Amino acid sequence: MSRHPDVKWAQRSDKLYITIELPDAQDVKLKLEPEGKFYFSATAGAAKAPYEVDFDLYDKVNVEESKASIGSRNICYLVKKAEEKWWDRLLKQGGKPPVFLKVDWDKWVDEDEEQDNSIGADNNMDFSGLDFSKLGMGGGEGLGDFAAGDDEDEESDKEEATSGKESSGNEHLTGATVGNEQGGEPEAKA
Repeated sequence: MSRHPDVKWAQRSDKLYITIELPDAQDVKLKLEPEGKFYFSATAGAAKAPYEVDFDLYDKVNVEESKASIGSRNICYLVKKAEEKWWDRLLKQGGKPPVFLKVDWDKWVDEDEEQDNSIGADNNMDFSGLDFSKLGMGGGEGLGDFAAGDDEDEESDKEEATSGKESSGNEHLTGATVGNEQGGEPEAKA
């Protein structure tokens, strides 16, 4: 009896990305038919366990322009759609998809995002119009009691570390240990 490998998928209006996650796959067989029939089989592992996927895609595909890449960790298939349109789902049959079939969120793009030129393939975002000084994050502002350092143990540790010298008030923000005047390690107290 064959097992099902994990299969991830994502789409664009003109293509599908199908990734079969099966490390060290051997004897890989891929078959794609114009009507949308997709078949994969391989063996993997020390026991050469058989794996198989066989399903009907939602619509027709262009077999000649589709490509496969077999790697050591997975098998990637770029499937060209016959018509440039968004599919409602990956599989022809409706209902709940098989448990081994998952959405590839790393490659997923929504239909409206694909059409929007402001979010391209490289996700260029322009922050030049934002004024970050109005976010209340400069100079330790807005840290409230967290920055106050009202923990008694911390205060006593700071007093020991400074050896009676005046504090600049910034030790609690940097997290640094205050050393002796030569800039070395704090003096040990006997």
